[in-house]
Amino acid sequence: MTSTHQNYYVPAQSKWPIVATVALLTTVYGLGSWLNDLKAGRDESSGPMIFFIGALLIAYMMYGWFGSVIRESRAGLYSPQMDRSFRWGMSWFIFSELMLFMALFGTLFYIRYWTGPWLGGEGEKGISNMLWPNFEYTWPLLENPDPKLYPAPSGVIGAWGLPLINTVLLVTSSFTLTWAHHALKKGHRKHLKIGLAATILLGVIFLILQAEEYVHAYTELGLTLGSGIYGATFFMLTGFHGAHVTMGAIILTVMLVRVMRGHFDAEQHFGFEAAAWYWHFVDVVWIALFVFVYVLGT
Repeated sequence: MTSTHQNYYVPAQSKWPIVATVALLTTVYGLGSWLNDLKAGRDESSGPMIFFIGALLIAYMMYGWFGSVIRESRAGLYSPQMDRSFRWGMSWFIFSELMLFMALFGTLFYIRYWTGPWLGGEGEKGISNMLWPNFEYTWPLLENPDPKLYPAPSGVIGAWGLPLINTVLLVTSSFTLTWAHHALKKGHRKHLKIGLAATILLGVIFLILQAEEYVHAYTELGLTLGSGIYGATFFMLTGFHGAHVTMGAIILTVMLVRVMRGHFDAEQHFGFEAAAWYWHFVDVVWIALFVFVYVLGT
């Protein structure tokens, strides 16, 4: 009788989960302090410094932890069961990211279709209009209920300029990444490298154009995180997405370096697949963001 038992690799004790916990706590605390401008008796908030320290810790953790995983994989320590575990882990990670963006989109919809109209005197809670009786609700919100506290922007970012170009860039990047994936499966290493490099380049151009859009919003339109709820939701949604594009571009760059070193083959390449899953997820989120924030939100 043939045994179907498979060895399941159990790594040695590692410091990386502890480092990840501290890094995430530091980053989130710093971001919260930054966004809320918590000064704790200082002239300026220490949130930005704490946030960037946390980000550096996350980068250190990812370099060390993923490096260990790559070495273990290259040493042939992983079984098919371990591969399934990685797939489930990546699936749940993407699901958690989906829930994050669902919460952000849910906030946008709740403010736009319920809270805003209530403050304008509409709906079953229209009595809220007593807070600012002269406030008339419109979306996008270019006249805030309390303009002294939250100066409203003079305009918003239109959908058919840079956002449309960025949409084309990200959709195209999904095609180039899929081309690279098929090339990997067929053993065409040259096409794999070209497709992967093209995907990274498109992602970088996307980030450059988004930075240009942010500069325009801050310097010419007065559209900032502090310009009321429209500015807050706009930058939270686009900012978190931009952070994911940045992370995805870094991950794909690591994949390109690994490909150039001869890693992956037609059968064993889940590291590449996981990166592709993440990038396609980011692309889909952007399409939803383009529709609901730019096209239907302006």
